[in-house]
Amino acid sequence: MIIPKEPKLTKEQFEEVVSIVEEYNCRIQPIEGHHRTIYAVLGEERETIMVNRILGLDYIDRFDAVDSPFKLMDIHSELAHHKIKIGDHIVGESPFIIAGHCTIDPKNPNLFIESAHAVKEAGAKAIRGGVWKPRTMPYSFQGDDSSMKILIEAKEQTGLPVDTEVMDDHQLQIAVEAGVDILQIGARNALNYSLLKQVGQATADKRIAVLLKRSIGMGPINEFIAASEYIAAGGNADVMLCPRGTSPTMDGYRNYPDESITPLLKDKTWAPVIVDPSHSVGRAKFVPSAAMAAMAYGADGVIIETHCDPKRGIGDDPKQSITPDVLRKLIQDIDQIWEIRKHYKKELPVTA
Repeated sequence: MIIPKEPKLTKEQFEEVVSIVEEYNCRIQPIEGHHRTIYAVLGEERETIMVNRILGLDYIDRFDAVDSPFKLMDIHSELAHHKIKIGDHIVGESPFIIAGHCTIDPKNPNLFIESAHAVKEAGAKAIRGGVWKPRTMPYSFQGDDSSMKILIEAKEQTGLPVDTEVMDDHQLQIAVEAGVDILQIGARNALNYSLLKQVGQATADKRIAVLLKRSIGMGPINEFIAASEYIAAGGNADVMLCPRGTSPTMDGYRNYPDESITPLLKDKTWAPVIVDPSHSVGRAKFVPSAAMAAMAYGADGVIIETHCDPKRGIGDDPKQSITPDVLRKLIQDIDQIWEIRKHYKKELPVTA
């Protein structure tokens, strides 16, 4: 990890650094933060001569080697100081709540717009809306490109950032060009490394965050963090990790709730954790308890399916969505849990 003395290398300085690392079969990936750009060396960065040559450049402050398989996402990397700003919110400074429809109904756009205003009034910091949806059966509604206009209309009317899932290059390009603020990578694509690379490259330097959900069958914690590394290595370090329930399922829940992995993730990576209780438990009446549990485990926020009239929704909304009134009360409870966590953070000893 190369850290320059100034906030960013000039074009000529960057070309000089690239020419050095390429001699040792490495490459440079700039990672733009809000105040400083750092330069990740991808490859075998421990080559002593290469390191010494870079340190000898008068515009380089230091060269940090990361003793971890995660060069960028590791909690001890230079990116540990990186802040993800979405709209007016810096993730991690207060609860980041994303709320809205599972699926936007292109035949009833006003329903989504109404819900968007309602979740803003309830205290949400961002709006979720499924433009495209993965479906188990090919005959089910898969979403519609035209719904992107509805999502962006909600953004313009409310002033809140918006989140939607993308599953392929076509959808990715539409979302980026439209100005989506958060790209969601769903459980089915969490290990689709080609897509993760594309997302990192397509969103580099664009101030678009990525919400990476945990795969349904994903095993070790390291596998989840490694998937996020693909996005960061592509050029975008604005990655948030999203536990959303795994298999095998638990009787009564849609999936096996996995919000308890939050402390394990935070032991290894600096990335914010945003838990999805809606897909985890799969039933609206269980969502508030699951969301509060996630926050008690140390999550930085939650993404919750919310609908002003769930029975009129499509996709998962009729069974999973809570109402804006429930969301408002839940956000108040989450704020209280956040304050309680501050107390324990001060009182508990720091462990290695």
